[in-house]
Amino acid sequence: MSLSLEGLPVTLYSSAEVRELDRMAIGEHAIAGLTLMRRAAEACWIACCEGYPAATRYTVFCGSGNNAGDGYLLAGLMAERGRTVQVLVVGDPDKLGEDARATLRFCEASGVRPESFTANSLIEGEVVVDALLGTGTRGEVRPNYRDAIGMINESGLPVVAVDLPSGLSADTGASLGVTVRADVTVTFIGLKRGLFTGDASEFAGEIRFADLDVPDAVYDRVPGSVRLLRAGGQPLGRRHRNAHKGRHGHLLVLGGNHGMAGAVLMSGEVALRCGAGLVSMGTRPGHAGAMLGRRPELMVRGVEDRADLTPLLERADAIAIGPGLGTDDWSRMLMASALESGLPLVVDADGLNLLAASDQRNDDWILTPHPGEAARLCGRSVQDRRFEAAQEISAARGGVTVLKGAGTLITSAEGVSVCPYGNPGMSTAGMGDILTGVIGAMLAQGLRGHLAAETGVVLHARAGDEAAQGGERGLLATDLLLPLRRLANEL
Repeated sequence: MSLSLEGLPVTLYSSAEVRELDRMAIGEHAIAGLTLMRRAAEACWIACCEGYPAATRYTVFCGSGNNAGDGYLLAGLMAERGRTVQVLVVGDPDKLGEDARATLRFCEASGVRPESFTANSLIEGEVVVDALLGTGTRGEVRPNYRDAIGMINESGLPVVAVDLPSGLSADTGASLGVTVRADVTVTFIGLKRGLFTGDASEFAGEIRFADLDVPDAVYDRVPGSVRLLRAGGQPLGRRHRNAHKGRHGHLLVLGGNHGMAGAVLMSGEVALRCGAGLVSMGTRPGHAGAMLGRRPELMVRGVEDRADLTPLLERADAIAIGPGLGTDDWSRMLMASALESGLPLVVDADGLNLLAASDQRNDDWILTPHPGEAARLCGRSVQDRRFEAAQEISAARGGVTVLKGAGTLITSAEGVSVCPYGNPGMSTAGMGDILTGVIGAMLAQGLRGHLAAETGVVLHARAGDEAAQGGERGLLATDLLLPLRRLANEL
């Protein structure tokens, strides 16, 4: 199921940035912390009513931080409005801050008697509210919280998470050992960037946002570090009636070593589907006949050495290199020639593996690593530090980095953006080759850098969502070709 973006802003924040928004709202605009908590509880109440209108019994799990304060307030509001509420407390209530202690008193005054969570606790509600851990969580979830999260996930009941599913990193989107699997997450003040990448798609469910009436002046002072991509816009514009193929860009696709013709063929074919006027292919000579038989519109050339490649480079506007490339002497010759050409590049697959063994830098390329390739470029794992790793690669290598995966990241000197589209069915062979061709087509048609990468990533992910409407299992990379053609015509 694809993520609904209705009503969500486009600016995403780190946990530190959200704390600054909160501090400014309280300290500079005189909004009491308890007032913000009350507004957060009301937003959660609305989500519960809209999502589960028939529910009369709720179980609220509270921890020992400000997130628990939102939970206590919500429990009290529910009780005042005629709902039966059970509150299970994890951690030490004595560690609550002043505002959160006030919410606990309100909860008790509303007739709710919080009880300590134990392994023998039973969930009595029809809907569970997760107010255990907030954005300040660091490191692995502690054992008592692990037990509570395990009980929530094993209950099979609908779950509404307060601000963030407990156990999910607000900054990285990584699961901190164990994470609440929410059906709805109601997040406040600023959209947390970790809700849109990494493990978040498995745990956050429907994301709802409430700004808690924080003034615009606060947001003006803290602009946010990440942008949430959206469909739409007109980066290519309409084609002129007197257009010809030469006006729509000439992409050269390089790759397809022995036994790997399919990868480079998919990249070339999808580049045509996404609007490139001309697509040339530089590949092993033995592959040329089969490629032309599959897609005669491609201009396929067998390449043995630089002399064969030079005429192709002279006619191209952009290069896509890497699919099926390999890492032998032939592969290195193609890679070196592409870099020496000075043309804008999109580099994927074995092209990235060749780069990892060098210290090359280029401000006019787009690198598209999956997490394994990114780890080789960085020299260490990127799994729990996606934002940091993507920015590291862009800083060290130049140009644009597209870190693929759930919530693909695009980073460059122009900023950071995250793609909210895509689905697990796209975790199959050839999807990266398709993306390479899509981005290559954007480069050939004149888009550059960050914009070309963003446009290509969104097209690719949205096409994947359309192609998966009949089911995610069994989705093929080439199933994206027809939806990509339609979507490219919206640009």
